[in-house]
Amino acid sequence: MNTTVVKSSMYDTVMRQFNQIADNINLDQNIRKILEATTNEIVVHFPVKLDNGTVKIFTGYRVQHNNVLGPYKGGLRYHPTLDIEDAKALAMWMTWKTALAGLPYGGAKGGIQLNPREYSMAELERISRRFTYALGENIGPEYDIPAPDVNTNEQTMAWIADTYMSTKPAAERSCHKHVVTGKPVGTGGLEGRDRSTGYGVYLTIKLWYQNKNENLKGKTFIVQGYGNVGYWVSHFLTQDGAVLLAVQDAHATLYNQDGIDAENLREHSKPLQGSIKGFSGAVEMPAEDFMGLSCDVLIPAALGNQITADNAYAIKAELVAEGANGPTDVEGERILRDRNIAIIPDILCNSGGVIGSYFEWLQNRNGEIWTMDEVMDKLERKLTEVFKKVANIAKEEDLDWRSAAYILAISRIETAYKQRGIFP
Repeated sequence: MNTTVVKSSMYDTVMRQFNQIADNINLDQNIRKILEATTNEIVVHFPVKLDNGTVKIFTGYRVQHNNVLGPYKGGLRYHPTLDIEDAKALAMWMTWKTALAGLPYGGAKGGIQLNPREYSMAELERISRRFTYALGENIGPEYDIPAPDVNTNEQTMAWIADTYMSTKPAAERSCHKHVVTGKPVGTGGLEGRDRSTGYGVYLTIKLWYQNKNENLKGKTFIVQGYGNVGYWVSHFLTQDGAVLLAVQDAHATLYNQDGIDAENLREHSKPLQGSIKGFSGAVEMPAEDFMGLSCDVLIPAALGNQITADNAYAIKAELVAEGANGPTDVEGERILRDRNIAIIPDILCNSGGVIGSYFEWLQNRNGEIWTMDEVMDKLERKLTEVFKKVANIAKEEDLDWRSAAYILAISRIETAYKQRGIFP
């Protein structure tokens, strides 16, 4: 008899993670009901005229999960597979991530269902601006603050901010600059915001090894995804003496046993819209062999549900550092735990991005300008503080790191609800 294995979705993964921790900490049943549900699920369909004169209807999403701790916060991604279920899962993870970091934010996520490679820059600008207009008052600098995510960047954020501000009276426009974070520095962005997520992944790996009285020199690592996060984590790790053995993206899987030059690979990929294919400093290998490469650290920094029951048995790394959101499904994680492979969970590992976003938001609100050194120092201190708290819970309660991080995050939200009460 043939049996079909049904792969879990990211939403299945986040709900199973949440329910496990809610049971573990005996979460108040009424608060549990609130956190199981999203607050708002916004779907917009909007027309855009393409370069050839035809009009196409696009579908955009913004899911707002919870805002008990502060305004909704989370990225916008442009990807052909994005749907409402993915946006719900990603929004929930943002709620846990901001709570874990101790930020005055809730969680949201969204984007547009499209492949940006199929459109010109002029078309992407019109799409982004029209999406912003369609969202209207569903975003705002004190209500819901988007940021870059997969296939979006500082240019996307500049278009969104400009469009949103143009809908406000002229005298008020400068007060709405912080409607998004991740903007170019010249339009109110933060020095260092571009590298904050990748830096956070690097720093949590460094701190994890420090916990073992080890350093990064000579450690080998492989990276899935070589966008903003994949590049910057590779940049910082190699600066500390680690060796980049392999990189995988949607177009190629590269390997070099002597190490791949992170900077040269970055320069190669820039003119190719981020593709690593054709890089002369490494050889191509079968994509299915990537996860099974011998290394110290595996860094999934692309999309969700990449480590599953199908490939978790093959992984040889001692540490998985989750640069992406939700890269490990529940069954994949169970296998890794059984094999004593440690995981730095996404809500801790890649939280440098939202912490950097918070600094940018503060800078805009207060009319300040911080230097790169100031930003990186603040980022390091904040991430180290959160890392140590999670490490202490994991040690004291004899828990895996994801459970420890979730307990800290969800307990903070539970405390806020108990102190504030439920309206009316």
